[in-house]
Amino acid sequence: MKEKEIPFRQIHLDFHTSEKIQGVCGEFDAEEFAQTLEDAHVNSITLFSCGHHGNLYYNSKKFPEMIHPGLVHKDLLREQAQACRKRGIQVNLYTTIRWNKRVADEHPEWICIDENGALQDYKGKGYFEAGFYKNLCVNTPYRDFLKEQFGEVLETIPGDGVWYDAAFMNECCCPTCQKLMREQGLNPAVKEDRQEFARWTYYDMVRDLTAFAKSYNASFHVCYNKGHVGYLDKPVIDDYSYFSFESLPGVEWGYMDFPVSAKYMRNFGKECLGLTSRFHTEWGDFHAFRNEAAMEYEVFSMLAQGCKCTIGDQMDYWGKLNKDMYRQIGRVYASVEAKEPWCKEAVPLSEIGVFTAEEFYATGVAGQIVGASEGTARILTELGYQFDFIDSTLDFDKYRLLILPDVIPVDEKLEEKLTSYLEKGGKILASYHSGLRTDGKEFGLHQLMVAYKGEAPYSPDFIWPKEHLAAGLADAEHVMYDKGTLVEVSGETEFVQKVIPPVFNRTYEHFCSHLHSPSGRKEEYPGIVETKQTAYFIHPVFTTYQNWAPAWYKKLIANELKRLLPKPMVSHNGPFTTQVNLLRQEKENRDILHVLHYVPVKKCKNLEIVEDVIPLENLKVEVETVDKVEKVYSVPDQKEIPFVQKENRVFFEIDKVNGHFMAAISYKK
Repeated sequence: MKEKEIPFRQIHLDFHTSEKIQGVCGEFDAEEFAQTLEDAHVNSITLFSCGHHGNLYYNSKKFPEMIHPGLVHKDLLREQAQACRKRGIQVNLYTTIRWNKRVADEHPEWICIDENGALQDYKGKGYFEAGFYKNLCVNTPYRDFLKEQFGEVLETIPGDGVWYDAAFMNECCCPTCQKLMREQGLNPAVKEDRQEFARWTYYDMVRDLTAFAKSYNASFHVCYNKGHVGYLDKPVIDDYSYFSFESLPGVEWGYMDFPVSAKYMRNFGKECLGLTSRFHTEWGDFHAFRNEAAMEYEVFSMLAQGCKCTIGDQMDYWGKLNKDMYRQIGRVYASVEAKEPWCKEAVPLSEIGVFTAEEFYATGVAGQIVGASEGTARILTELGYQFDFIDSTLDFDKYRLLILPDVIPVDEKLEEKLTSYLEKGGKILASYHSGLRTDGKEFGLHQLMVAYKGEAPYSPDFIWPKEHLAAGLADAEHVMYDKGTLVEVSGETEFVQKVIPPVFNRTYEHFCSHLHSPSGRKEEYPGIVETKQTAYFIHPVFTTYQNWAPAWYKKLIANELKRLLPKPMVSHNGPFTTQVNLLRQEKENRDILHVLHYVPVKKCKNLEIVEDVIPLENLKVEVETVDKVEKVYSVPDQKEIPFVQKENRVFFEIDKVNGHFMAAISYKK
């Protein structure tokens, strides 16, 4: 049985409610609940059967003792689901996997044990700290219990899909896991073996629980949430109906997490959804309101990345949805609904493939994307390039340029594939340790024309940009903050930008002023090595940019990219805060250009804030075309925009970008 279409406008409705609270859902009205959602243009919602406290929100016959003791509407979930589906709102049935406080309290033998023999806590909190974060082990009888409990829901409550939450991949040293590890020839005392077994456990769990859900309804959507979806999830992508990227910018994720995840996972032929929230910070931030401009930015960014949209919420314990917040959600989702015809089956176009560091350093933990990846995403986004994140198994030939940012090793198999790519005319930009063999002793990509001699003897050192690299930069030394590599040129090159060491490295024996030593004013060793098809930076430029964002780093990289890719897919005259994304709707024979201009500001210590929409006016845009353009028009009002087409480029001007603007470039049939 075929799964239903994944809706564009979803709500993920948390309801983690303490058993100490009475009068739960005493004011709930199913018709009012569903009407509030319908009025807010919501067409899919995730509803709770069992939350992290371990309380049930339906009239369970098998586990009546687990029903929330303060629940007034004993069959809450059924009432919610029926009222929503009557209005055409799809329902995902939610349950929690790793976190269930009631079960953990009643069955401590089911809790994961860390390598020190202690009960494992996801948040690293002590035993007496508030929270439900003790991880449950899915290799114990807990898995059978979970399936029996959730099976009652799937059998008796109407729904369209399943949402498994807290589906973390984590090490466990409980007796059951130790026994299974030994049976697989793994040593529980060795961390690498525990990590391998953690992956095996996660894959086994996902395959099992997807088959379990599908056994009740083959058309169910099935999704797993663990805070981050990425490279480690590849072996079980067939068991996901779609990918959902939980990414709340107010906490550990930040604004670069979502695009990094989306630009990688959209390579695998599945629908992708963003997941932000209505909270100011994170989940459970009761009675907080997300700035409307921030909500717009996050939701419209999902559309621009070729994703569908989810906004997270938690219903107040008395059973009401916040009317004011849902009026705000309604305004945002009304805009999404109007734009949907230009978003359906829209495939992002990319000219650059960026190697994901997750292939080599994946943790699978939210907020722990390697800085080199986020730094690359930040620079390319600010420069307006169209790019994907890729791994070594994907097709390279669809990209005009590949970037290996800072930390990408090259073994013999990858070297062979990259060599073939270069022989076909492709181009490569690499930096710092990227290109080195996995043992870190020599370069595996000889086409970079550099020989590795170790780490640079000085740090910080300086670059005085010359020739094309000097465009837009001061005619002076520019500090390169983080230590680079020491290389020698090993073959024919187009240009070598050398590095100037400081007068000395800063030590207690010799130092100058507050921070680092000044320039020694004499160039000594290579800093940027160029061939016709490659460029190599000795410094970890992408990691440094993520940490400190020196403008001259971006300019150096921009000048290098201009040499390697002189005609990008999209260019514009807007500020670096302008974001552009180009997608293609093949069936409609048109390209869709998204322009975003929301400016996150670090106006407090802990968060980036988007509060105001700062309009852009008279934005001149140039877009690569594939055929004769029939017309260019704004979306969704379909107002035609004057344009000029020269060869394979179309030029037009956008009068005003008020946060988010979409332009359709329609081709003649």
